[in-house]
Amino acid sequence: MSVITLPYSETGYFSTLICDYLEKDPALEGFYHREAALSSFKAQLEEKRAQFTTDQRKVLATRLLTQYKDLPLSQATLSNIDMLKESNSFTITTGHQLNLFSGPLYFLYKIISVINLAETLSATHPNDHFIPVFWMATEDHDFEEINYFNLFGKKVAWEKTSKGAVGRMATEGLGDLLPKLKEAWGESDTGRKLLSLFSEAYTQHPTLADATRFLANALFGQYGLVIIDGDDAELKKQFIPYVEKELTQNQSFRHITETTRKLTDLGYPEQVHPREINLFYLKDGLRERIIERDGTYFINETRQSFNIEELRAELHAHPERFSPNALLRPLYQEIILPNLCYVGGGGELAYWFQLKDYFDSVKISFPILLLRNSVLLLPKQLSEKLTRMNVPIKDLFQSPSALRTKYTHQLSNIEIDFSPQRAHLQQQFKELYDLAEKTDASFIGAVAAQEKKQLNGLDHLEKRLLKAQKRKLEDALYRLSTLQSHLFPQQSLQERHTNFSEFYLAHGENLLFELKEKLDPLRPEFTIITL
Repeated sequence: MSVITLPYSETGYFSTLICDYLEKDPALEGFYHREAALSSFKAQLEEKRAQFTTDQRKVLATRLLTQYKDLPLSQATLSNIDMLKESNSFTITTGHQLNLFSGPLYFLYKIISVINLAETLSATHPNDHFIPVFWMATEDHDFEEINYFNLFGKKVAWEKTSKGAVGRMATEGLGDLLPKLKEAWGESDTGRKLLSLFSEAYTQHPTLADATRFLANALFGQYGLVIIDGDDAELKKQFIPYVEKELTQNQSFRHITETTRKLTDLGYPEQVHPREINLFYLKDGLRERIIERDGTYFINETRQSFNIEELRAELHAHPERFSPNALLRPLYQEIILPNLCYVGGGGELAYWFQLKDYFDSVKISFPILLLRNSVLLLPKQLSEKLTRMNVPIKDLFQSPSALRTKYTHQLSNIEIDFSPQRAHLQQQFKELYDLAEKTDASFIGAVAAQEKKQLNGLDHLEKRLLKAQKRKLEDALYRLSTLQSHLFPQQSLQERHTNFSEFYLAHGENLLFELKEKLDPLRPEFTIITL
């Protein structure tokens, strides 16, 4: 496998906010705590060590062992869970939705980023332990976002009516997908292994959370990955004081609204809109917003309501029924984990930037924010085609129309650029302007109008010539467009569309080994891997 990198700003797929963050724009300094650099972690861990108690560590380790009770644990993961009890152990965390069979490729890149960063920190801080953590988004309720994965250009979907938190959903019916997957993956060793992995995950585990934990553990348990489900009553007991303030003081709304205003004043868009209460009420089959009106707390889309005393009693008796939304989940995460760094995609980091002032107000350490590795996997045969076509891979990051235009100019046996003709025409009109200045002033306007008309005519002719050459070169352009659409499906990054199984079929477990070897989470550039 060979590797080349591109600045994120040159890909065209990353927001101005993220590019400015990577470039360390001083205007953004107030929206994060410490920069994502190796030198930042010593101060971060000392700060977190002072905040995180022995009791919190014991609860965390105990609940993780309970959550893993039905899975075989690798020695590396078991050791990491045990080390969480020690004051010199810290986590590096990423999170992801419970997408069917992991969803798009960046599921791998997120987890490999935290594994590699934890290993790097362990080497540079030998007296401390750094543990990679995968936070399952079990309390999400957007089933339509996670009930499928893309395989060879087709959608493999789990058709089911869903209500409530997706992590609690029964996996019943997922076995019906096995015949389709067997046909797609075939009878090779890797094809059968993929089918076995899917079957064991989704037909032998009762809930989507259990299935996802099995899958992530099967792929990454050997590296000591620790998988956590925040939908846990014992863990949420630590969150009770912050939930009470959220219900009665709208604390997050006030601070996040102000921080968001500062971001938008700088020209950046709002990623997530804060609400007066950023909590859901959660039961099996139900996850609905909590809305306060005139002292009464209503559960949206239900007839259920509470006064404040009743709601406090409910919170203390059943903390698991209170679920943070996207803006409050980061706080919950940082309360129950001895976490130093959150590794996420551009959209995730964008909403973390909205949270810094809120974290300061509740006196919880704000983690280092690191953009996950972002990758294009380039099959060797496609790389060879690009070489034969004399097209650099970086050109494929352009829009399809821009790529076709550039390649037409490159292939054309005639010059599709009327710049010399424009310069010649403008020189002729310069002489006419000189003449016009010696006559009536109205003649200058006539000359200008004629110049504009003729320059527009040249522009039109140049466009006509370009179209004619595109028609002439259609076969070559079609091959290039087909190649681009294969690597950038639906004009999006491969990592946001394609499932890992397409590459696992060809490379097996070596795919994960090579990705781990080639990716550096602290290198702030887009990675292209030829394999």
